[in-house]
Amino acid sequence: MTPLPSRSKSLLALVFFFAVTWLAAIVGILSSQNAPVIYTKIVQPSWAPPSYLFGPVWTLLYCLMAIAVWLVWRRSGVNRVVVIYLVHLIFQSLWSALFFYWGRADLALIDIVILWAMIVWLTVSFWRIDRRAGWLMLPYLLWVTFASALNGALWHLNGGTLPR
Repeated sequence: MTPLPSRSKSLLALVFFFAVTWLAAIVGILSSQNAPVIYTKIVQPSWAPPSYLFGPVWTLLYCLMAIAVWLVWRRSGVNRVVVIYLVHLIFQSLWSALFFYWGRADLALIDIVILWAMIVWLTVSFWRIDRRAGWLMLPYLLWVTFASALNGALWHLNGGTLPR
């Protein structure tokens, strides 16, 4: 365990982790601008949440993720766990493009399964470094677990093809 960084370095790191996490969110938002229209056109299971729920949930999750990785960084510096967190953001952003922009629920399902596995690994790794960080990742893991099931159901119910 490394000594805690100075306040100014810690604040800069917090800003960095929020910025990079929200950059991933913005990429996802830009590639899914037509999501509300598509979401209403596709056949959905009875347990699918309303489209207005996704924005607030993801806003909260991105904030929790940024704080979690910052807590891990504060305890251990830049290490393999932090790097994997940054790489996982690519898979997070890619899902929106695959599902909403390209209408590829099949490829989005593959992506979200990989993403889910990465989140499990990150949550366990974060927990080992700083339990608070592990707790902060838990809602994200639960939501992506639900989103994976929803992605699979939407793929199945819509014959693998989504409108664009």
